[in-house]
Amino acid sequence: MQHASPLPAFLVGRYREWQARMSAPERSRFSELASHGQRPRAMIVACCDSRVMATEVFGGEVGDFFVHRNIANLVPRSRPDGTERGTSATIEYAVTVLNIDHLIVMGHYGCGGVAGCYDMNAGNAGAPSPESYVGRWLTILAPGYARVAGLGLDRDAALRALERQAIVLSLENMMSFPFVAQRVATGRLQLHGVWKDIAEGALQYYDAPSQSFRPV
Repeated sequence: MQHASPLPAFLVGRYREWQARMSAPERSRFSELASHGQRPRAMIVACCDSRVMATEVFGGEVGDFFVHRNIANLVPRSRPDGTERGTSATIEYAVTVLNIDHLIVMGHYGCGGVAGCYDMNAGNAGAPSPESYVGRWLTILAPGYARVAGLGLDRDAALRALERQAIVLSLENMMSFPFVAQRVATGRLQLHGVWKDIAEGALQYYDAPSQSFRPV
Protein backbone atom coordinates (compact mmCIF):
# COMPACT_ATOMS: atom_id res chain seq x y z
CA MET A 1 0.00 0.00 0.00
CA GLN A 2 1.78 3.13 -1.26
CA HIS A 3 0.16 5.68 1.07
CA ALA A 4 0.96 4.00 4.41
CA SER A 5 3.88 5.60 6.28
CA PRO A 6 6.17 4.18 9.00
CA LEU A 7 5.08 4.81 12.58
CA PRO A 8 6.19 8.22 13.93
CA ALA A 9 9.06 8.19 16.39
CA PHE A 10 6.93 9.24 19.38
CA LEU A 11 4.67 6.20 18.95
CA VAL A 12 7.62 3.84 18.54
CA GLY A 13 9.10 5.28 21.73
CA ARG A 14 5.87 4.83 23.67
CA TYR A 15 5.55 1.25 22.46
CA ARG A 16 9.05 0.40 23.61
CA GLU A 17 8.42 2.02 27.01
CA TRP A 18 5.22 -0.03 27.36
CA GLN A 19 7.09 -3.22 26.50
CA ALA A 20 9.76 -2.42 29.09
CA ARG A 21 7.19 -1.74 31.82
CA MET A 22 5.18 -4.92 31.23
CA SER A 23 5.33 -7.28 34.20
CA ALA A 24 5.43 -11.06 34.11
CA PRO A 25 1.78 -11.37 35.28
CA GLU A 26 0.71 -8.98 32.50
CA ARG A 27 2.56 -11.01 29.89
CA SER A 28 0.91 -14.14 31.24
CA ARG A 29 -2.50 -12.47 31.01
CA PHE A 30 -1.92 -11.51 27.36
CA SER A 31 -0.89 -15.07 26.58
CA GLU A 32 -4.01 -16.44 28.26
CA LEU A 33 -6.30 -14.07 26.34
CA ALA A 34 -4.58 -14.96 23.06
CA SER A 35 -5.03 -18.69 23.72
CA HIS A 36 -8.55 -18.75 25.15
CA GLY A 37 -10.24 -15.69 23.60
CA GLN A 38 -12.00 -12.77 25.21
CA ARG A 39 -14.82 -12.98 27.74
CA PRO A 40 -15.72 -9.42 28.67
CA ARG A 41 -18.72 -8.96 30.96
CA ALA A 42 -19.57 -5.50 29.63
CA MET A 43 -19.55 -3.41 26.49
CA ILE A 44 -19.04 0.38 26.53
CA VAL A 45 -20.24 2.66 23.73
CA ALA A 46 -18.23 5.86 24.19
CA CYS A 47 -17.26 8.98 22.28
CA CYS A 48 -14.14 9.17 20.13
CA ASP A 49 -13.03 12.27 22.08
CA SER A 50 -9.36 11.83 23.05
CA ARG A 51 -10.09 13.17 26.55
CA VAL A 52 -12.47 10.29 27.30
CA MET A 53 -10.77 7.09 28.41
CA ALA A 54 -13.76 4.84 28.90
CA THR A 55 -11.99 1.93 30.57
CA GLU A 56 -10.04 4.20 32.92
CA VAL A 57 -13.23 5.21 34.73
CA PHE A 58 -13.89 1.64 35.88
CA GLY A 59 -10.28 0.57 36.35
CA GLY A 60 -10.40 -1.73 33.35
CA GLU A 61 -7.75 -4.37 32.76
CA VAL A 62 -7.01 -6.04 29.44
CA GLY A 63 -9.97 -8.24 28.51
CA ASP A 64 -12.48 -6.57 30.87
CA PHE A 65 -14.45 -4.42 28.41
CA PHE A 66 -15.56 -4.62 24.80
CA VAL A 67 -15.34 -0.98 23.67
CA HIS A 68 -16.84 0.82 20.69
CA ARG A 69 -16.22 4.52 20.11
CA ASN A 70 -17.93 6.86 17.67
CA ILE A 71 -18.81 10.54 17.32
CA ALA A 72 -21.01 11.59 20.29
CA ASN A 73 -21.42 8.01 21.61
CA LEU A 74 -24.56 7.50 19.51
CA VAL A 75 -26.47 4.30 18.82
CA PRO A 76 -28.71 4.38 15.73
CA ARG A 77 -32.03 2.59 15.52
CA SER A 78 -32.03 -0.93 14.12
CA ARG A 79 -32.26 -0.78 10.32
CA PRO A 80 -31.18 -4.05 8.71
CA ASP A 81 -31.15 -2.54 5.23
CA GLY A 82 -27.84 -3.87 3.97
CA THR A 83 -25.97 -0.60 4.57
CA GLU A 84 -22.64 -0.81 6.42
CA ARG A 85 -23.36 -0.03 10.06
CA GLY A 86 -20.31 -0.36 12.29
CA THR A 87 -21.99 0.52 15.58
CA SER A 88 -24.91 -1.83 15.02
CA ALA A 89 -22.60 -4.67 14.01
CA THR A 90 -20.44 -4.16 17.08
CA ILE A 91 -23.45 -4.26 19.41
CA GLU A 92 -24.74 -7.41 17.71
CA TYR A 93 -21.36 -9.11 18.14
CA ALA A 94 -21.10 -8.13 21.80
CA VAL A 95 -24.60 -9.33 22.63
CA THR A 96 -24.99 -12.46 20.51
CA VAL A 97 -21.40 -13.75 20.31
CA LEU A 98 -19.66 -12.49 23.44
CA ASN A 99 -22.85 -12.75 25.54
CA ILE A 100 -22.07 -9.65 27.60
CA ASP A 101 -24.12 -8.99 30.74
CA HIS A 102 -24.00 -5.18 30.67
CA LEU A 103 -24.17 -2.62 27.86
CA ILE A 104 -23.09 0.90 28.87
CA VAL A 105 -23.48 4.16 26.92
CA MET A 106 -20.98 6.76 28.18
CA GLY A 107 -21.40 10.44 27.33
CA HIS A 108 -19.29 13.34 28.54
CA TYR A 109 -18.99 17.05 29.20
CA GLY A 110 -17.98 19.27 26.28
CA CYS A 111 -18.78 16.82 23.49
CA GLY A 112 -17.94 18.41 20.14
CA GLY A 113 -20.30 16.13 18.25
CA VAL A 114 -23.21 17.11 20.48
CA ALA A 115 -22.33 20.79 20.02
CA GLY A 116 -22.27 20.26 16.25
CA CYS A 117 -25.73 18.70 16.33
CA TYR A 118 -27.04 21.55 18.46
CA ASP A 119 -25.67 24.22 16.12
CA MET A 120 -26.99 22.48 13.00
CA ASN A 121 -30.49 22.22 14.43
CA ALA A 122 -30.48 25.68 16.04
CA GLY A 123 -29.58 27.32 12.73
CA ASN A 124 -26.08 28.32 13.87
CA ALA A 125 -24.52 26.17 11.16
CA GLY A 126 -25.57 25.21 7.68
CA ALA A 127 -27.36 21.99 6.86
CA PRO A 128 -24.98 19.02 6.68
CA SER A 129 -23.51 18.42 3.26
CA PRO A 130 -24.58 15.18 1.58
CA GLU A 131 -20.86 14.37 1.47
CA SER A 132 -20.38 14.90 5.24
CA TYR A 133 -20.27 11.64 7.14
CA VAL A 134 -20.25 13.55 10.43
CA GLY A 135 -23.27 15.67 9.54
CA ARG A 136 -25.33 12.68 8.50
CA TRP A 137 -24.27 10.72 11.58
CA LEU A 138 -25.36 13.53 13.91
CA THR A 139 -28.90 13.44 12.52
CA ILE A 140 -29.35 10.44 14.85
CA LEU A 141 -29.43 12.95 17.72
CA ALA A 142 -32.05 15.25 16.12
CA PRO A 143 -34.91 13.82 18.27
CA GLY A 144 -32.84 14.63 21.36
CA TYR A 145 -32.43 18.22 20.18
CA ALA A 146 -36.21 18.48 19.76
CA ARG A 147 -36.67 17.48 23.40
CA VAL A 148 -34.20 20.13 24.61
CA ALA A 149 -35.16 22.98 22.28
CA GLY A 150 -38.38 23.91 24.08
CA LEU A 151 -36.90 24.09 27.58
CA GLY A 152 -35.81 27.75 27.34
CA LEU A 153 -32.18 26.99 28.23
CA ASP A 154 -29.17 29.10 27.31
CA ARG A 155 -26.64 27.46 24.99
CA ASP A 156 -24.37 26.07 27.70
CA ALA A 157 -27.21 24.52 29.68
CA ALA A 158 -28.78 23.21 26.48
CA LEU A 159 -25.52 21.49 25.51
CA ARG A 160 -25.31 19.77 28.90
CA ALA A 161 -28.91 18.62 28.48
CA LEU A 162 -28.26 17.42 24.92
CA GLU A 163 -25.16 15.49 26.04
CA ARG A 164 -27.42 13.57 28.38
CA GLN A 165 -30.06 13.16 25.67
CA ALA A 166 -27.41 11.51 23.49
CA ILE A 167 -27.18 8.85 26.18
CA VAL A 168 -30.94 8.48 26.74
CA LEU A 169 -31.73 8.38 23.02
CA SER A 170 -29.02 5.78 22.44
CA LEU A 171 -30.46 3.59 25.19
CA GLU A 172 -33.91 3.91 23.60
CA ASN A 173 -32.51 3.07 20.16
CA MET A 174 -30.72 0.07 21.64
CA MET A 175 -34.09 -1.46 22.45
CA SER A 176 -35.03 -1.38 18.75
CA PHE A 177 -32.59 -4.25 18.17
CA PRO A 178 -34.56 -7.48 18.68
CA PHE A 179 -31.59 -9.38 20.12
CA VAL A 180 -31.11 -6.61 22.72
CA ALA A 181 -34.79 -6.27 23.62
CA GLN A 182 -35.21 -10.02 24.01
CA ARG A 183 -32.26 -10.35 26.39
CA VAL A 184 -33.28 -7.31 28.41
CA ALA A 185 -36.80 -8.76 28.78
CA THR A 186 -35.44 -12.07 30.08
CA GLY A 187 -32.90 -10.46 32.42
CA ARG A 188 -29.86 -11.69 30.52
CA LEU A 189 -28.71 -8.15 29.63
CA GLN A 190 -28.81 -4.83 31.48
CA LEU A 191 -28.51 -1.40 29.85
CA HIS A 192 -26.82 1.53 31.58
CA GLY A 193 -26.16 5.19 30.82
CA VAL A 194 -23.43 7.32 32.37
CA TRP A 195 -22.23 10.90 31.86
CA LYS A 196 -18.66 11.90 32.73
CA ASP A 197 -17.52 15.37 33.75
CA ILE A 198 -14.05 15.32 32.21
CA ALA A 199 -12.99 18.43 34.15
CA GLU A 200 -13.68 17.03 37.62
CA GLY A 201 -13.80 13.29 36.95
CA ALA A 202 -17.33 13.09 38.37
CA LEU A 203 -19.68 10.42 37.03
CA GLN A 204 -23.47 10.42 36.84
CA TYR A 205 -25.74 7.50 35.97
CA TYR A 206 -29.13 7.55 34.29
CA ASP A 207 -31.95 6.64 36.68
CA ALA A 208 -34.75 5.42 34.40
CA PRO A 209 -37.65 5.61 36.93
CA SER A 210 -37.02 9.30 37.61
CA GLN A 211 -35.74 10.01 34.07
CA SER A 212 -32.82 11.93 35.55
CA PHE A 213 -29.08 11.64 36.05
CA ARG A 214 -27.76 11.07 39.57
CA PRO A 215 -24.22 11.06 41.03
CA VAL A 216 -22.52 7.68 41.25
